[in-house]
Amino acid sequence: MRYKNWLLDWKYPSILLFGIGISNFGAWVYLIALNLIVLEMTNSPLAVAGLYIVKPLATLFTNVWAGTVIDRVNKRNLMVFLDLFRAIFIGILPFVTSLWIIYAVVFVINMASSMFEPTSMTYITKLIPIEQRKRFNSLRSLIDSGAFLIGPAIAGILFLIGSPELAIYLNAIALLFSGIITLFMPNLERNDSFKQSDNYFSWSVIKKDWHLVLTFSRQNTYIMFVYFLFSCVMVMSTAIDSQEAAFAKEVLLLSNSEYGFLVSVAGAGIIAGAFLNSLVVKILKISFLIGFGSLFFSVGYIVYAFSSSFSLAAFGFFILAFSLAFANTGFHTFYQNNIPINMMGRVGSVYGLFEACLIIIATITIGAGAQLISIQLVVISGTLVMLAITILLLLFCVSPSRNNYYASNNVK
Repeated sequence: MRYKNWLLDWKYPSILLFGIGISNFGAWVYLIALNLIVLEMTNSPLAVAGLYIVKPLATLFTNVWAGTVIDRVNKRNLMVFLDLFRAIFIGILPFVTSLWIIYAVVFVINMASSMFEPTSMTYITKLIPIEQRKRFNSLRSLIDSGAFLIGPAIAGILFLIGSPELAIYLNAIALLFSGIITLFMPNLERNDSFKQSDNYFSWSVIKKDWHLVLTFSRQNTYIMFVYFLFSCVMVMSTAIDSQEAAFAKEVLLLSNSEYGFLVSVAGAGIIAGAFLNSLVVKILKISFLIGFGSLFFSVGYIVYAFSSSFSLAAFGFFILAFSLAFANTGFHTFYQNNIPINMMGRVGSVYGLFEACLIIIATITIGAGAQLISIQLVVISGTLVMLAITILLLLFCVSPSRNNYYASNNVK
């Protein structure tokens, strides 16, 4: 009977995790394939770099209004629509012969992805009971880790037996399959009465929603400060990662094969950390997961930044990758437990917009500094800033006076 109850409890979470896994594996295949298609078309690394600028630009354009829509429509149906929408546009890409049209299509795809993330977070929060959230988030981290490690390998196999275009088509099929799987998920808002309006995109409604988010932020400064600090950690990580290849080649003097192995070490660290996290997550406090997970994440970057050999850099990569699953599991659970579900889409979209702005600023700053000063000096400076942020985050998380924010009975 106990086993039967467990199966019933995890029936829909398992289906959802399966759909997320299919989508994530496909996303890695799509990313690598698209890079190769653009590089083959233009023979320009700069053109490939342009693909990475499109994503935060799409977030800037979308997140101004996305939360207004997300919180006012059926989340499951929107997830299905966004999956099918992305599948269609990804399927179009192999037929496009103009670089600028590729950028435009990728921009539209990333707009849909920017909406999908806060939508899925809201749906997951509604679907998963409070007592299962840590476990679910740890399993999701494990799946994300597997996609990071296995996705590029699948892409390589597809390139051997076919072409980048074939990989693009398979990703479109994966998203189509993910959308179909989502259709089998419970329609949690079937009986909810959404106020249908043509004014979702009106400035007055958007301004009102932004004011609502800012009011919530002022009234819940601790929650949003933890959110902000964790976002800053991810921003610095993204900016530092933009110099990863140059650092490996020019500072560590690694060959292409050695650099590839260094990335593989990070993949192994992610898998190991996510696997251990899924085993011990029940006994670890959410505050511990966020605080110490983030701290050791930055320590790994410090080791990497100060390294002068492959072995030391690999050790740093393993530490940071190993710690990431713990930090993400803790943060996602904290977010789900403390942000009201009825405004989760708006909060995620508004703060996602700020995060995209910070990513663009930090990436340009670190890139310019690496060009004008020194790659290693800039990377070291960036990791020290990250370390300071994570120490502050740890102190805020483990403060005994804030324990109620990490207790399940404090859920909004």
